[in-house]
Amino acid sequence: MLTTPYLLFTAAAAATPMACAATPVLPKTGTGKDLPAPPAGAILKHIALGFGIQNYTCARVGATPDAAGALAMLYDIASLYPGQGSDSLSLEGFEALPTVALWSHRVPLNLQRSTGGRGDPHYPGASPTKPFPPDAPLQLSGIKPLPFLGHHFFNSNNVPTFVLDGGKINLPAAKLNAVDAPSRASRGPEDTGAVNWLYLGPKDGTAVGAKYVYRVLTAGGASHGCSKAAGPDSTSYAATYWFYG
Repeated sequence: MLTTPYLLFTAAAAATPMACAATPVLPKTGTGKDLPAPPAGAILKHIALGFGIQNYTCARVGATPDAAGALAMLYDIASLYPGQGSDSLSLEGFEALPTVALWSHRVPLNLQRSTGGRGDPHYPGASPTKPFPPDAPLQLSGIKPLPFLGHHFFNSNNVPTFVLDGGKINLPAAKLNAVDAPSRASRGPEDTGAVNWLYLGPKDGTAVGAKYVYRVLTAGGASHGCSKAAGPDSTSYAATYWFYG
């Protein structure tokens, strides 16, 4: 578990000298259990930091929480990957970005004021009518502002959806594979644990601009559980998303 995100980031975020632009390599868990490689010929379109909440539902006290979607702002971090230029971080600094964001910045969503009727009343969900704030960069200490890239949400059919580049990428997705986050992954400030790494593909052939997305380097996001009350539950999380087309 990454228990000292600020120290880690300070030590690891120094810019890496650029001899020539390095080809970004999809992260691996280090456990020997990894997601499948991108399909042959797939081109990396974007690397994004996703920062938001994972939603769950507790049907009753003591029940197993059911996943109920996610909401996240997406920010462009491709230039921070090692070897891309003067803004690049070390590999350690780049991989620490989700943890640093989660521990140092409030969740960049419009949250509900009322916490009644929830599985854990200490953790509000997002506004049901206007969850996303105005599009704006994310400022993290020690690096340039991260440009706004898009949104992640579950649509009216409960399909995980990514909309980037003002709609040039619109990817309703389906889960193709998943692996556990490594034990070193940050459990998040709510100490719930890190959500799985995921590999998603297009849903029903409706994707535009990208066909595949990986959720890796997850921090936080697991449910608080259903020991206190029935109802919805939300947990803050961050991760990097790699889009291929």
